[in-house]
Amino acid sequence: MNGYSSLHTHTVFCDGEDDVETMCRRAFEKGLCAVGFSAHGPVGKTGPETDWHMRSERLGEYVDEVRAAGRRWEGKIAVYLGLELDYIRGIRSALDDDIAELVRRGTLDYLIGSVHYIVPARGEPWDGLFAVDGPSPEMEKNVLVFGGDGNALMNAYWDTVLEMVNLGGFDIVGHLDLVKKNNGKNRWFDTESAAYLQRAEEAVRAIASAGLVVEASSGGMNRGYIRETYPALPILRLLRRYNVPVMIGADAHRAEDLDGHYGEVRRVLCDAGYAGHVLFRGRRDGKPVWREKAL
Repeated sequence: MNGYSSLHTHTVFCDGEDDVETMCRRAFEKGLCAVGFSAHGPVGKTGPETDWHMRSERLGEYVDEVRAAGRRWEGKIAVYLGLELDYIRGIRSALDDDIAELVRRGTLDYLIGSVHYIVPARGEPWDGLFAVDGPSPEMEKNVLVFGGDGNALMNAYWDTVLEMVNLGGFDIVGHLDLVKKNNGKNRWFDTESAAYLQRAEEAVRAIASAGLVVEASSGGMNRGYIRETYPALPILRLLRRYNVPVMIGADAHRAEDLDGHYGEVRRVLCDAGYAGHVLFRGRRDGKPVWREKAL
């Protein structure tokens, strides 16, 4: 085993390309010590209709299939069951009744909290909702929702991240600076500006206070969207300053990417001042157990 895991993964249950068994087999072949499944959780009756969230009616099947895979692969590779939940302003999270019951019963091993969606302003209709990581050509239309002010969009994103962290109910922060995905060459806002980094630091302080783990993700590189980690080096340095533990993840939507660009992630973490990353080791007394591993 190579001392790495891949907990942020997507299969055919949501918007991934491969099934659970294929992901387990490839993770084992790659020498990973653990693979975790984190389907995009159903958004419930009040959320937006998408083609990339798991349908509510498949939630039980998903749980059963991942747990069955864990039994098949026992002794070879650890298999964990999780969900990636969207925080959407005005909804709180994707915790519909079925997911809330799984959390209450302790069925799930971990939860990833992520912000994909922006609600332009409180009280506005749902047709103002958009995903910051949607297709690049849509970004110009989305910025127009803010009167063409990219900084206003950026601030709305970090406001939403802060709300998500302060509300809690999850274990891992996913792709922390996703808002930059369609911001090539700082077209809409400057990710190196004092204003941007100040907002990021607000989020980092809240994450540190909440005792959460942050994903150092190669997902954007794996899918050819960006050439750096989520989050970028300056934010990783902030996370290190506030002693926030990081988990290396791939946001893998196909089996081949389960450890994609992990070498680059490791180098960036070293540049940020990290000496190690954390590996998930299950739950104890309702809380996640993490073990630090040297980079």
